[in-house]
Amino acid sequence: MPMNPSPSPSTRRSDLPPSIRELLSRPGGQTAIQAACEAVPELRARLPRAATTRSYTPWGAAREAQGNRDPELLLSGPAGTGKSIACLHKIHASMLRHPGARALILRKTRESLTESGLVTYEEKVIPAASPLSAGAQRRMRQSYRYPNGSELVVGGMDKASKVMSTEYDLIYVQEATELEENDWESLTTRLRNGVMPYQQLLADCNPDRPTHWLKQRADQGRTVLLESRHEDNPLLFGGGDWTEAGRTYIDRLDRLTGARRERLRFGRWAAAEGLVYEGWDRAIHVLPNAANPLRSIPAEWPRYWAVDFGYTNPFVWQQWAADPDGRLYLEREIYRTQTLVEDHARAILMAASGARPRAVVCDHDADGKGTLERHLGVGTLNAKKDIMAGIQAVHVRLRAAGDGKPRLFVMADALVERDQELIEAKRPVCTEQEFDGYQWQKGVDGKPNKEAPVDMDNHGLDAARYMVMHLDPVRQWGFA
Repeated sequence: MPMNPSPSPSTRRSDLPPSIRELLSRPGGQTAIQAACEAVPELRARLPRAATTRSYTPWGAAREAQGNRDPELLLSGPAGTGKSIACLHKIHASMLRHPGARALILRKTRESLTESGLVTYEEKVIPAASPLSAGAQRRMRQSYRYPNGSELVVGGMDKASKVMSTEYDLIYVQEATELEENDWESLTTRLRNGVMPYQQLLADCNPDRPTHWLKQRADQGRTVLLESRHEDNPLLFGGGDWTEAGRTYIDRLDRLTGARRERLRFGRWAAAEGLVYEGWDRAIHVLPNAANPLRSIPAEWPRYWAVDFGYTNPFVWQQWAADPDGRLYLEREIYRTQTLVEDHARAILMAASGARPRAVVCDHDADGKGTLERHLGVGTLNAKKDIMAGIQAVHVRLRAAGDGKPRLFVMADALVERDQELIEAKRPVCTEQEFDGYQWQKGVDGKPNKEAPVDMDNHGLDAARYMVMHLDPVRQWGFA
């Protein structure tokens, strides 16, 4: 592994010429500098980069991505290799370089972009106090407008009509494995703005299963895949060895298990062995916002709440809606650590938006149930906790029924708020993310024994099991 070259000279504001620092301190100064760079291109080469962007020196796949012009480009690799910042720097540089260009940054849901890609863009790409970040708060922002007429639009596929009605030069998809191939191909039809000398669908992701459509697309040569590594991130690796921060981060990833370790530590497109819910398929069971029954579900459709208590481990509250045919839709979810039950109760009342449940099915925590009942003003029921019977009941709901549809769905935008501590720990942040890692324990021969699941990262799945067991008679699945 070649050693990283010495970093480029510092471009902090204190290093800028006094005249530039003075201009930057004035209202509109940053905008004036950016406009001048576009009006007189040779000026950009004479100004320190801190006047228009933060210092950035890419390595490895991140560096290769900056000059790549292939129609479809994917940066794949473990967690923490700098994939997102590489894509965002490329977008920002393109907006500065090509007046009037249009770019789009999106994820599967708009809400998930607020505390991920937009934070990186504002805090690690554009300069501090840049006018680009002035105005609307991140969660309300629709675009970033550059003084040269370029525009960076932000959105989510859960609100596709807002981003699919116009044309772009660049589209960047963060966490592209969240999308379906139909989403991806629809985005390619929007790449026809024609201002830049090339148009590109750019994306990043952590690896998923080897049969994922995105990996298959790359294997077929339809999408160029660049493999990023932890050694590409100078915060983690430099001078031929791990930095202190790098050793701490790698140690955290080394504590992961199974497919999550293979994917997030080593960047491998690995299949999880011995999955409990083999019938789970995001393409079938996760409904985008456009299909969310919250948009049209009649008020008389019953709601049910399921709760799995936790503090160090996540506390999970789920609101399920049942349609006239008995299908269940996970429409709202709280999935959070380090929070008291009474505080959760207040969040539940806000998230439920006035819905009153027909039943509240809870884990057997007497203190937690008492606190919840007192603050919510509703009674609770003890969950039926037969694990194997519950798993079988959920299995049956995941299968297609006589009408060709399963009887359990998860809304893509169900999660109320992402838990930053869980994100940093590389653990699931919602029930949807638990399905792919929920595995059977292994026997002495190393093979899944299918007698008991691994009791880890299953808090949302426990709550879902409580809900299904409450509604579906146990005898129906052959258990006494």
